[in-house]
Amino acid sequence: MSRRATEAGQGVAMHVHCPDRLPEEAYRQVLEELAGLSPVVQALPPTAALVDLRGALPYYGVDARRLGDVLRVRTISRLGIDVRIGVGPSITVAATASSQVPGPGGVLAIAPEEVTGWLGPLPVEALHGIGPRQAAALRDYGIHCVGLLAAVPSATVQRLLGGRAGRLAADRARGIDPRPVVARALPATASVRYRFDEHTLDGAIVRAALLDLVVRLGTRLRGRGQAARALTLSLKFAGGGWEKTRRLAAPSAHEEDLRQLAYQLMDAAGLQRGRLTALVLKGEDLIDADQAPRQLSLDDARENRLAAETAVDRVRDKFGPGVIGPAAVFRRAS
Repeated sequence: MSRRATEAGQGVAMHVHCPDRLPEEAYRQVLEELAGLSPVVQALPPTAALVDLRGALPYYGVDARRLGDVLRVRTISRLGIDVRIGVGPSITVAATASSQVPGPGGVLAIAPEEVTGWLGPLPVEALHGIGPRQAAALRDYGIHCVGLLAAVPSATVQRLLGGRAGRLAADRARGIDPRPVVARALPATASVRYRFDEHTLDGAIVRAALLDLVVRLGTRLRGRGQAARALTLSLKFAGGGWEKTRRLAAPSAHEEDLRQLAYQLMDAAGLQRGRLTALVLKGEDLIDADQAPRQLSLDDARENRLAAETAVDRVRDKFGPGVIGPAAVFRRAS
């Protein structure tokens, strides 16, 4: 895909798909690499992202395929992560292209003049935005490839799939997708994890591990000058997991507030005989601590606890995180 598309006013979108089950921290690192190419990056968690290349192409003086190659080299060499990259004149074409790249990674760029010929032979389920049920409905009526879908009148597709869904499917089969890439960063989060040496049923041990996570998460948030609006607790079992998110009454990084909500989340899990292998506590929807409201309190006990918390933070900064509190007992936590 050349720069002529940009000069003609057409969009140039890049869809990047990371490996499945990529850890969040690694995903954030990939997003940082994308931000090095273009200021317009739209995170599509948990493992994908969109990039608007219109400004990047004239800046770097290369075509979109070359930028895709550069990005892939960077993610492999710097992060050890291979990615599948699709480039096209619209989000639909770019996302469809990335899904056609065989693993573990590669780049597929579709020029504007190639869209109709390239989309046509693809099975209908390969078109980005077409779900399994929609594909089954289309196949029942003999529409098994994107080219046939593009040839069917839009009104007919709307009767098969429903009004809005049918209209979108018909347009996208013809390469029509006016949606822009909208800059959207991944919401800031902070997470801490505890792994048990062996499967445990002991409620006291689990509760102590959770308290350790609360202390470490609060210390990390305060050290970064942030406050959490919500908490997510994930329980890992030998045969699966459980996860739940709840919002705090007010943004906070104080251990007292985090502990109360963390205990509520644990109680909501209703554990009986579940054999736990790990706990993960995540602070969600983070904001700068300066933006968190600071209410005057007549609770002297709480004010004393907050003052003590500040003093303990200074001690931990000087002598290490494990010198005070549960962290000194649970050093094996990751």
